[in-house]
Amino acid sequence: MGESRVLGVIPARLGSERLPRKPLHVLAGRPLIEWVWRRAATFGVLDTLVIATDSEEVAEVARGFGARALLTAADHPSGTDRVAEVVRGLGADFEIVVNIQGDEPFLREEQVRGAVALVRAGWPVGTLATPVGSLEAWRDPSVVKVVRREDGAALYFSRAPIPHRRQGPPTLEQLCGVGYLRHIGLYAYAPAALERWVTLPEGELERLERLEQLRPLAAGINIGVAVVDSAPEGIDTPEDAERAEKILREMAAA
Repeated sequence: MGESRVLGVIPARLGSERLPRKPLHVLAGRPLIEWVWRRAATFGVLDTLVIATDSEEVAEVARGFGARALLTAADHPSGTDRVAEVVRGLGADFEIVVNIQGDEPFLREEQVRGAVALVRAGWPVGTLATPVGSLEAWRDPSVVKVVRREDGAALYFSRAPIPHRRQGPPTLEQLCGVGYLRHIGLYAYAPAALERWVTLPEGELERLERLEQLRPLAAGINIGVAVVDSAPEGIDTPEDAERAEKILREMAAA
């Protein structure tokens, strides 16, 4: 019996509050969604890669640069729901599904492989984390933190600075270790776990923190968390886009 087949889905919603029309925002001559797709298309761990969008404009642009693009409902509350619609439409040909953020043009294949490996090992959902690295990030509510059980399962995700150190703020050495982790928003799912996730009602913890991963966690779905050395920053603001464009131009010139 061969290895399980892996479907990669890049959700691409046209609306964005902090960076208008984010998937189509041009960086170094190409739209952001094209940079993400081009990077993910090189990943040997993925058997199939699709872009899932609520916008015909995004779908047309994606098809223009060679991607497979699928139109999904416009009223999905999250990218996870958009991914689940794609899985339903494609049928049961895949044993693992990967949700690749549409604003991560610097994602690395080993990170995707890390999340996929967790599901292959039996976890219903796999995700990643990396050391927080600084007090500023630890205290920043836009940086999602995660604490794990000894077996690597997520105990809790929060925007708050966790774990709390009663003796005072953690040292830089501690913040660079596996006790203080920043969550990376990449997920791999077993299809049954994904379907259960999106059929669960919104939970109180999810409402309080505005973190969708607390919904399955509160319902008892185990989420395995693999720790990686570092992770690229996503693109959420015009400042992020400027930083990314500089990096992309430097890579092209190298």
